[in-house]
Amino acid sequence: MKFVIAVFSPGHAPSSRRALLFAQAALAGGHEIVRLFFYQDGVHSASANVVTPQDENDVPAHWREFVTAHQLDAVVCIAAALRRGVLNDEEANRYQRPAANLPVPWELSGLGQLHEAAQSADRLVCFGGD
Repeated sequence: MKFVIAVFSPGHAPSSRRALLFAQAALAGGHEIVRLFFYQDGVHSASANVVTPQDENDVPAHWREFVTAHQLDAVVCIAAALRRGVLNDEEANRYQRPAANLPVPWELSGLGQLHEAAQSADRLVCFGGD
């Protein structure tokens, strides 16, 4: 089965961890992840500036490791990211901000990427949000 996973909540929220566990289980079960799409507060999971307290699970770091290890297509919604100060080098330069905080493996793109992926997948599974 082909999945698109959309994450709407930040890395410290339980639903982000559940999304990660679901993604890990999907791959372990032989399924395919067409795309991971981080939207709304979910874009914070991609920020290099998130600092998780030592006594908590660093879900954003686990997301980064998971995406890198499996070479997944991980898209961060550009509109949601800009609104929340999550910028790659190009956007930091464009808006004359002092630093970028969106490292590899994340890619900024539009909401159309979620729609496109949903068209090619069997299931769109969403985590978090209101």
